[in-house]
Amino acid sequence: MVAQVIAVEPFDLVVFGATGDLAIRKLIPALYHRDADGQMPLEASIIGVSRRKLSSEAFRDLARQAIAEHVSAQDQTADAIARFLARLTYQPVDVTGEAGWQDLAASLAASTRILICYLSVGPDLFGPICDRLGACGLAARARVVVEKPIGTSLASARAVNDAIGRHFPESRVYRIDHYLGKETVQNLMALRFANALFEPLWNAAHIDHVQITVAETLGVEGRAGYYDTAGALRDMLQNHILQLLCLVAMEPPTSLAADAVRDEKLKVLQALQPLSHDQVRQSVVRGQYGPGASASGAVRGYLDELGHASGTETFVALRTEIANWRWAGVPFYLRTGKRLPARLSEIVVAFRPIPHSVFDTSAGPIRSNRLVIRLQPDEGVKLFLMIKDPGPGGMRLRRVPLDMSFAETFAVRNPDAYERLLMDVVRGNQTLFMRRDEVEAAWRWVEPILEAWAGADEAPRAYTAGTWGPTASVALIERDKRSWHEEMA
Repeated sequence: MVAQVIAVEPFDLVVFGATGDLAIRKLIPALYHRDADGQMPLEASIIGVSRRKLSSEAFRDLARQAIAEHVSAQDQTADAIARFLARLTYQPVDVTGEAGWQDLAASLAASTRILICYLSVGPDLFGPICDRLGACGLAARARVVVEKPIGTSLASARAVNDAIGRHFPESRVYRIDHYLGKETVQNLMALRFANALFEPLWNAAHIDHVQITVAETLGVEGRAGYYDTAGALRDMLQNHILQLLCLVAMEPPTSLAADAVRDEKLKVLQALQPLSHDQVRQSVVRGQYGPGASASGAVRGYLDELGHASGTETFVALRTEIANWRWAGVPFYLRTGKRLPARLSEIVVAFRPIPHSVFDTSAGPIRSNRLVIRLQPDEGVKLFLMIKDPGPGGMRLRRVPLDMSFAETFAVRNPDAYERLLMDVVRGNQTLFMRRDEVEAAWRWVEPILEAWAGADEAPRAYTAGTWGPTASVALIERDKRSWHEEMA
């Protein structure tokens, strides 16, 4: 099966922070794939920008290395690499000073192509870069793309958004959450709104609870400096996991137009029940990994990796509810952490048990249906159903999955999320990007948790690396006579 590729309009993409980790690992490989698949017009250009004094040829060498390291060998061809590298130029710019800005503006002055400025830099540089884009005249026609984190609190998020908004209207601001570009996340909308099967059951009358898990096997690696100022709540839950919750819980939008979808997501964030300090103690578990083992063998604890004492959480699990007619009384269990036993991101929709069993006890227990949407790895969807175990000797029931693996169903390479999102910026489609009020509503809900932790004289609960977090996270869900989803359960 060959995926249909639709070319976009000609564009100039200026990547600030072009020699940084994100650009090398994600942006350059994603752009290469889109070019190799024939989606970029001949006139499209990519301009790398950073403080480093490089020539355009040296930047192309960096890009060539990035492709060699982060693109599978079967997707590399000499012609495709040569065509892509020919699009690349480089401009050294001091993003907090004056050097290089007029040269950058002059190189783009004659172009009538779509102009995109991708800020692959820390959020403290968003404001200065936007100010200088405004001063040199580029902001008047550009679209700006910014990465998380958008602040570290509600006040700082507002300050970041204000700094961007001084020069860019909301219609030209693209706040990336790469989870929203994943194929399975978009298929959640297709499952709900392109099929008659699920939506009539998508409510408190039929759904018992929802689980969202984002688990990592890695520790903080080279991000210790950033991570210790953020923690699991800011790094993952406030953005990625709450965005997934919104897609699960939102009402059907009137269309897939950007604001129609984002209006419904905002309503979910506004309906999340706020947590008081007492409720934080009861409904939120934070943890920090100690020494243990992972697939790579023995690993150090967080404090050993960091080199000093810290109260930053590397794990968080919580229980919340949505106060509206569709979801009243349905608990949503959210968890994320580092140094867990498996790398996975999944959404589990657990349906209510059947009201009455016609089978006798010899048939075995009847377990409720579950819809499991796997974002990574092995993207796909499983619907767990009860069926009869084959063979004679009476009625024996077993829960088995109807399994739809993307890799097996669609014989095409599964594009990285950045590939989709970058092309959506060129198209001017903001559907999969966060709006300002969404970002600030998420911070408004998260902030009481941070305040409760700051006011409590209690360290994060310890857990052994390679386990599923503190035992308190198991107790959190088992108090409700439920359990975290396990694939073979």
